[in-house]
Amino acid sequence: MTIPMIGKKIDERFLMHRLRSTSLAGVVGGVVAIGLWTWHYSIDHFWSWDLFAVGLTIVGVKVAAMAWYRFTD
Repeated sequence: MTIPMIGKKIDERFLMHRLRSTSLAGVVGGVVAIGLWTWHYSIDHFWSWDLFAVGLTIVGVKVAAMAWYRFTD
């Protein structure tokens, strides 16, 4: 399947690769945020609320999207 507006250069495989890479980037971003928060808390004894909020938001959105797609598909 190709998208008529964009042309024959972008097809379904490109869109699936983009979907997977975006998902992977979100997961890696969440892991890095949680890892940095853990480092600051365990080594520096500093509770970083901004890193905690970013990590929790990424995890929450990912779990909510998985639940949404599971129950609506």
